[in-house]
Amino acid sequence: MRDLRAATAQFEARDGDKAYNLSVIEDMSRRAAAEGAELICFHECSISGYTFLETLSRAELEALAEDVPGGPSVKRLVEIAAAAGATIAAGLVERDAGQLYNCHVVVDGSGLLAKHRKIHEFISEHISCGGRYTVFEACGAKIGMLTCYDNNLPENVRLTAMMGAEVILMPHVTGCLPSPMPGRGTVDPAVWHARDRDPVRCRQEFDGPKGRGWIMRWLPARAWENGVYAIYSNPIGEEGGTIKPGGSMILDPFGEVIAECRALGEEVVVAELVPEKLQLASGASYIKARRPELYGQMVEPNPHLRTHKRPEVYWKAIRGAS
Repeated sequence: MRDLRAATAQFEARDGDKAYNLSVIEDMSRRAAAEGAELICFHECSISGYTFLETLSRAELEALAEDVPGGPSVKRLVEIAAAAGATIAAGLVERDAGQLYNCHVVVDGSGLLAKHRKIHEFISEHISCGGRYTVFEACGAKIGMLTCYDNNLPENVRLTAMMGAEVILMPHVTGCLPSPMPGRGTVDPAVWHARDRDPVRCRQEFDGPKGRGWIMRWLPARAWENGVYAIYSNPIGEEGGTIKPGGSMILDPFGEVIAECRALGEEVVVAELVPEKLQLASGASYIKARRPELYGQMVEPNPHLRTHKRPEVYWKAIRGAS
């Protein structure tokens, strides 16, 4: 890996309004590139909108979905990347061979570089889970992608790092969800709408266990335990009838936050990713110290757990743990 300037962004996407969302992505990419950003990451389904997908029928989802890379949104994203002179990651619903996927794409001015189908998808029974990890080369680095809940399972990040990823893109739509964890839960939309009048109340909600407090329990560990850079992106504001806390950030291989969105609105931040930290951080030594001969039970069926094939049942099973 060489020195790399990377950016992460947060904005309030509009449900199903691809033209608007792409216009915001275009503007924010231009701003990030003006600060020297070569790689820019936007949140999960940032082109299409995400949470509202759970309300759509199969026919409505198919109408929203596009071919990748042949659809109009990816083509437009390539144009945006070319104009900005940067590599851009953004998400949408993909249609392929009769299946639908939550897909995050990475493009530059020459076209599609990579795509990741979310491994742990649960927003709709009509959207299938992806079945592979994603690592590719761009911007002088080996880059991995894992979408939202994919990152909650340590095995996914570890395996992506073992495939050579030095930087992992982690697009999310998360935070401010119902949960049995103390202090967590939803944010009253009135708090968001009054953010200019009472920013302290809104910031307290977003920084507490409903938002940043929960993220900081586990996200730094994913970077630290694997010795990778983590680029986390998350929307802010209304998202499919919920409120999301933003807080997009970039973490180094020590698990330290080196850039973070703190505005109560759209924002993009840029950080310098340097190769020396990859060698100095402990993550690589942890991977070398593994003893795979002891791990057979990890892939054996667990009689105490039930695996659900239907995504909406899967969602009910994991929602309290997310």
